[in-house]
Amino acid sequence: MESTEDGPPAAPTAAPLLGEPLPVEFMNTIWAGRDGVHDELARPGGLAAWLRGIRPRLPRAEGLSLARLPEPSADEVLRFCRLRDALRHLAAVTTGGAGDTRDTGESRDTVSGSASEADALAAAVAAVNESCARAPSWSMLEWTGESGPARTAATDGTPTDWILSQLAEEGVRLLTGPGRSGLRACHGPRCVLYFVRSHPRREWCSADCGNRARVARHYRRHRDAAESAKA
Repeated sequence: MESTEDGPPAAPTAAPLLGEPLPVEFMNTIWAGRDGVHDELARPGGLAAWLRGIRPRLPRAEGLSLARLPEPSADEVLRFCRLRDALRHLAAVTTGGAGDTRDTGESRDTVSGSASEADALAAAVAAVNESCARAPSWSMLEWTGESGPARTAATDGTPTDWILSQLAEEGVRLLTGPGRSGLRACHGPRCVLYFVRSHPRREWCSADCGNRARVARHYRRHRDAAESAKA
């Protein structure tokens, strides 16, 4: 566990990290447990903990240090929530739903509540595009005698804005690229997570979810058989 400069080790993120593409990991900061639905971004320190958890996978930019990110401000947390909720909405539409209609228990209705689904979709798209533009970046060419030419990125944004922008950019690539066809909503019991299919027979976000679904099916079969026998 990572230590902080002025206190005890920082708490790890409580959100699941399943090795999915970063936008999907970000969408899964809303997840369900035995005691209900949780929102990591609504928990004090939750966004900072999640950013620490995924920091090794973050893209790097010239002149930005992501080693010790400052605690996000309330406004920054709201921007991340707006992007996360927009990506969940677009993922639900992509996987055949009409927005994220599953029981997420979200306290902030940042992209829905419009008069029509078209309005909600437009609001989600706008949230993603605004996040992409939060910290514009450009390519930088580096060339040394030892390693030859290499590309790095540069930005004049803050580290937090850079991360927000990159999550949005990766979300655009996911929703417009080959990963789109593999994006799925897990339909395990009480699950609200998303995943990208790694092989054609994958049905669940995790093995645990698959096991719970099989147990639920087994229970239903035995219950139905017992009720039929009584009839």
